[in-house]
Amino acid sequence: MAPSAMNMTKEQKDQQDIDDWLPITSSRKAKWCYSAFHNVTAMVGAGVLSLPYAMSELGWYGPGVAAMILSWVITLYTLWQMVEMHECVPGKRFDWYHELGQHTFGQKLGLWIVVPQQLIVEVGVCIMCMVTGGKSLKKFHDVVAPADAAPIRTSYFIVIFGSAHLLLSQLPNFNSITVVSLAAAVMSLSYSTIAWPGSPPSSTATTVAVAATMTASTSAGRMFNFLSALGDVAFAYAGHNVVLEIQAMIPSTPDKPSKKPMWLGVMVTYLVVAVCYLPVAFVGYYVFGNAVDDNILITLEKPRWLIAAANMFVVVHVIGSYQIYAMPVFDMLETFLVKKLRFPLAVFTMIVGIAIPFFGGLLGFFGGFAFSPTTYFLPCIMWLIIMKPKKFGFSWCTNWICITIGVLLSVMAPIGGLRSIIINAKTYKFFS
Repeated sequence: MAPSAMNMTKEQKDQQDIDDWLPITSSRKAKWCYSAFHNVTAMVGAGVLSLPYAMSELGWYGPGVAAMILSWVITLYTLWQMVEMHECVPGKRFDWYHELGQHTFGQKLGLWIVVPQQLIVEVGVCIMCMVTGGKSLKKFHDVVAPADAAPIRTSYFIVIFGSAHLLLSQLPNFNSITVVSLAAAVMSLSYSTIAWPGSPPSSTATTVAVAATMTASTSAGRMFNFLSALGDVAFAYAGHNVVLEIQAMIPSTPDKPSKKPMWLGVMVTYLVVAVCYLPVAFVGYYVFGNAVDDNILITLEKPRWLIAAANMFVVVHVIGSYQIYAMPVFDMLETFLVKKLRFPLAVFTMIVGIAIPFFGGLLGFFGGFAFSPTTYFLPCIMWLIIMKPKKFGFSWCTNWICITIGVLLSVMAPIGGLRSIIINAKTYKFFS
């Protein structure tokens, strides 16, 4: 527990004053349901919309189904480890991912290992939110606008979406965005549910026939698309990068540690993840096969009112998701600068989103390059170093299996995603 105000040293009091002001630690009054809202908003995001496309590259037999189920199991296990390690030192809370990294690897090395990866993940998600929000706004407009309406560039819709975050980024802490996060969590359930019942059953007969084959015509193309699809799956499980920051909002005492309500929120989250991810991935692929877009809601065309509603639900969700991932970035910057200064993150991510709105390629690249380490194997490495499980015991073996899978994923997936971006860039006019 923290020392009382009377017993604090000047250094401790200064640190307490900073904690009371920073976005992550300024309020520790959250309940387990807040954890569920924020975790659902953080995890069930743009990545779920690409899962049918990932299945079209991975295929039914073996890789596709295995990647979906194994990712769910592995990331639930590593998320449990993160929750347990939040207070693995008596009287100390690791409120930020990089603090846990510093405790594990040392003050300087821990920062170099964790901070670059976490920033890439969080800024990467914000970029994807910009791309997804802009494209969903455009899809909504295209569906509801008259047939003779003049087309509007995607970049304009990204600017409209990004402008909202210039205001929302001024909110002080996680608790202040609880209503936004709750709305976003409800929206994620809504559009995920629409994505698979909205798939026209009449198309099944024609698309299942091509579902057994990959989309690329060459062996090299199929291999690169396979790797990119692995990155798409990895991107879908991204909640680990903000889990400690979310847990930091929950009050904790020796009798009632924060891990109990936090774990309850995580279990609810993963139940929602299973309900959202698996039907969207499997039903969407079953119906559309290789005809599916990298965003399944872009593929759907009828009924028009339902598709319009689904895309607006996506817009509301990614507004909340953006703030969940942007808040820790603000927090890190403010910790470093030790004063109230809002780095123009919304402007930066909006510009990048306009420049390279390659939904599928970005998912594959970010999913493998940064999401795999922070989600699949970095928690396992920390667990082995901090908790020191018995060598060759169940925990030790399980962690090494997860590390092996995660390392392979982080090496292979970015290759496919980067190739996809390069191919798309050949025929795309930037800032169009």
